[in-house]
Amino acid sequence: MSRAAHPPLGVRLVYGLRPQPDFAALSDEELAELGRAQNEVVTSPAARLITGCPALGSRVTWTTVALTDRQIPVRVHRPRRSGTGPLPLVLHVHGGGYSGTAVQCDWLTSHLAARLPAVVVSVEHRLLGPGVSMAAAADDVLSTLVQVRQHASTWGVDPDRVALVGESAGGTMTALAAERSPWLRAQVLVNPCLDLTAAALDYPSMTEHAHTPTISAAEVQRFCRLAAPAGTDARAVSPLTRAETATLPSTLLVVPALDPLADQARTYAARVRPTQTPVRLLEIERAGHAFLSMPHLVPSAYRARRAICSFLHAAL
Repeated sequence: MSRAAHPPLGVRLVYGLRPQPDFAALSDEELAELGRAQNEVVTSPAARLITGCPALGSRVTWTTVALTDRQIPVRVHRPRRSGTGPLPLVLHVHGGGYSGTAVQCDWLTSHLAARLPAVVVSVEHRLLGPGVSMAAAADDVLSTLVQVRQHASTWGVDPDRVALVGESAGGTMTALAAERSPWLRAQVLVNPCLDLTAAALDYPSMTEHAHTPTISAAEVQRFCRLAAPAGTDARAVSPLTRAETATLPSTLLVVPALDPLADQARTYAARVRPTQTPVRLLEIERAGHAFLSMPHLVPSAYRARRAICSFLHAAL
């Protein structure tokens, strides 16, 4: 890898201090424990030095969405100033897969709420692990989306102006939900994982960036095994396998160039174009996986945030 192809120094220093486990050797229970430990770090006050501070123009609260058989925690961002009448709804899905929390994305979600303006509902979906597959986590997202939209007046949102934003594993869930939501105005997929089949490791970017600081090919492989356990059909949770035939909303794909998953997003964009879905592919140079959650280490996160705001503003 050439010097120009390295992620920013700050990312390499921070992640260089983080012990790298042998993902292939971890049991599902051990991976779940690793996820809990990582979440304790990203929700600490010191993490704001990396993940960024929420926008002053928004306010945040926790609440729950009641489903028939469970309660889904959601982190809700609302603009402090907005006109009268209902606002657009942006449902956001955090990344991490077996780890992750809506809190790590406050920098993005709060600014979307303030700048669009919109009500941004970030879903604290179940994390992948023993008994929780991608199908289950994705159902949390779709069920929350449907429930909030059905009770739009209670939430103060316009049911006809709805968009989805998903990052990494959240991008998988977002794309799956979009396939079943023909009324959506738009979806934004940030460094998404879109192929969970046995072919997930065959893309050139997976080989070229197999050992990047924020995610490795081994971690992707373990993620796929959790998301689609033995005995399940990985194609059912792989949006890439249906991209040519799915009815999708206007789509923005934000692709960090140094991400092992980059070619999945590029392939998805190429496949949905024949369906007449408006698709924009935004490549971010010298950025790696999860860069949008590290604006203080990766300045190009600001460019990506501006692009997402502009895209959603036009769509909503």
